[in-house]
Amino acid sequence: MKKITSATRRAINDFNMIEDGDCIAVGVSGGKDSLTLLTALASLRNYLPQKFTLKALTLEMGFEGCSTADIAAYCEKIGVEYITKETEIAKIIFDIRKEKNPCSLCAKMRRGALHELAVLHGCNKVALGHHFDDVIETFFLSLFYEGRISCFNAVSYLDRVNVTLIRPLLYVEEKDIISFARRTNLPIMHNPCPADKHTKREYIKQLLHSLEIENKDLRKRVFTAVKNGLLLSNPDF
Repeated sequence: MKKITSATRRAINDFNMIEDGDCIAVGVSGGKDSLTLLTALASLRNYLPQKFTLKALTLEMGFEGCSTADIAAYCEKIGVEYITKETEIAKIIFDIRKEKNPCSLCAKMRRGALHELAVLHGCNKVALGHHFDDVIETFFLSLFYEGRISCFNAVSYLDRVNVTLIRPLLYVEEKDIISFARRTNLPIMHNPCPADKHTKREYIKQLLHSLEIENKDLRKRVFTAVKNGLLLSNPDF
């Protein structure tokens, strides 16, 4: 846990992600990344000089057989208010629209619903579980499939909803998240989405894994290049 909280704290300080009085909504999908983020921020409440409150928000997508009971129990254990909202996102995407490439629309709908829910419950910031490896994969996704050099920001202000997005896990590698989730037995909820593991992001992940076999520390070099390049053009990252 110390390795993750240390990296999270460094990102928070480097990018001024948290200020006194913030009410932060953690978008909890039920996956390892968001639950690790929630755990790290809950722990850092006791150590950061900034005083802030946390709320965990989950959008129930509408898939059958999914229960958030274990996540609710975990949130109670670590002292975080847990809020859920039922949606019909899965029905709209898979049953009504029958999207062949559902990820983009799904992400857009989830973002909008999460931001609205955060505002409804008095949160001025939304924390997302994007980590070190997500930075690299997003860069290559933009390069390969959009023909542009781009990545998400560490901190982004959304003027339409008056909410600031923060990504405190930027310095945390996925392998450390996987290890932490296993050791602590986080209440990870199975992802029932039929597109899971069959996405362009999964392809990029496997491609990077293959490249790194002969190019040690490839991910770290790419991350440094992305960070330095975007710092020149975008001071938010």
